[in-house]
Amino acid sequence: MIHLRRATAGLMMRGTDETSGSLFSYVDLEARIPARHPLRKIRQVVNEALASLDADFEVLYTDFGRPSIAPERLIRASLIQILFSVRSERQLMEQM
Repeated sequence: MIHLRRATAGLMMRGTDETSGSLFSYVDLEARIPARHPLRKIRQVVNEALASLDADFEVLYTDFGRPSIAPERLIRASLIQILFSVRSERQLMEQM
């Protein structure tokens, strides 16, 4: 029997929570949001809360299979949807 568990050079199936930078924009995202905007504080609080949940998320994922979207990204997207009263996930993806 073939053992399906393979550690692909340390690759875990939990997606990474990295930003892609300026993929389609020449203006830095940090420059678009004013320094004193309330979203900056919300982002800081959310990032701290998600960092404290890192170990809990890690045990939920296996080391084989297809990589997922990082749970942190999904939670942030849901928060944006709630904060901006976006009615559906489809509209959220269009607006993002």
